[in-house]
Amino acid sequence: MTEAHVIAGKATPRGRFPHVKVAGDFVFVSGTSSRRPDNTFVGVEVDQMGTATLDIREQTRAVIENIRDILGTAGARLQDAVQLTTYLVSMNDFGGYNEVYGEYFDEHGPTRTTVAVHQLPHPHLLIEIQVVAHLPRTT
Repeated sequence: MTEAHVIAGKATPRGRFPHVKVAGDFVFVSGTSSRRPDNTFVGVEVDQMGTATLDIREQTRAVIENIRDILGTAGARLQDAVQLTTYLVSMNDFGGYNEVYGEYFDEHGPTRTTVAVHQLPHPHLLIEIQVVAHLPRTT
C-alpha cells in the first residue's frame, strides 16, 4: 500500500509531486529546502541595495526541521532516516552544512551522500535534502 501527501502548512511543491510518499514501511521525502509557505526563505537577508546574504547554517537547520515535520506526518522521526542525499550549490558551504548536520545526526544516523549541483530552483537556495526513512515497528 502506498500513500502520497502534500502537507498543509508547508511550502507548496513547485511541480506536481508530493512532499512525502509512504510505501509499506518506507517513507520517501521529496527534496526539501528552506522555503516557507509564503515563498520567502530562511537564511536569506537582502539589504537596501538588493544584495542578498545567504546563510548555509540557517538554511540547513530549516531544511532539517522541515524534514522533521514532514516525517512526523507519516509517523516517522529524524532518527528513522536511513538514507539522506544533500544537494549543495557550492562545496564551499560543505563545512557549515556539515556542522549543522552534526547537531542532528551522528555515526548511527542515516547513510549520506552530498553532491554539488549547478543550481537549485531559486537563486536564494544553497541546499536541498531528500530523505528515505523506515517506519518504526509497532508491537
